[in-house]
Amino acid sequence: MPFNLIKKYPQLLELASFNEYQRKNSLMGVFDRDIANNSLFKFRNKQIRPTKKEGEYPMLTLYRHLTTREDKDEKGNKLGSRSFEMARSIRMHWVKVHTEENTKHDIVVFSYEDRVKGKDVIRTYIYNKQEKYVIILEPQRSKTDYYLLTAYYLNEPGGEKQIKKKLKKKLDEVH
Repeated sequence: MPFNLIKKYPQLLELASFNEYQRKNSLMGVFDRDIANNSLFKFRNKQIRPTKKEGEYPMLTLYRHLTTREDKDEKGNKLGSRSFEMARSIRMHWVKVHTEENTKHDIVVFSYEDRVKGKDVIRTYIYNKQEKYVIILEPQRSKTDYYLLTAYYLNEPGGEKQIKKKLKKKLDEVH
């Protein structure tokens, strides 16, 4: 399990042969190193923090968003639960590399005004075109820090198309 701690971008973490307990321990080691216990976890000199959810420890919420995806019924309606997703999890160590902007791949950083629960919300996207990977940050109201909402591999039908559509309508400056 500790060998995942030595994996470097663009390598993928090795999780397929693990049972659920081993997988969680391995992922938690990477998460703690790169995010939870990293006081220098920043994007463009702004601290990155986990989002807060009523009744939950913020780091647990973030960990879940980086390793699971929302469950949906056959019509695409959200069910309110989440399930483990291998494609996100094996790329968890990519978050730090991308927020530090330390990749040689074609990275596009842009802000876009999303419609979330009836409100306009500005979000900042870090989009790796070559690896088809995206990280979504939301500036805090204070504009001094970011919330890390999620990061995922664009393996869903229409996922990459949706990001490219947002990119075409991006805001003039990164927030």
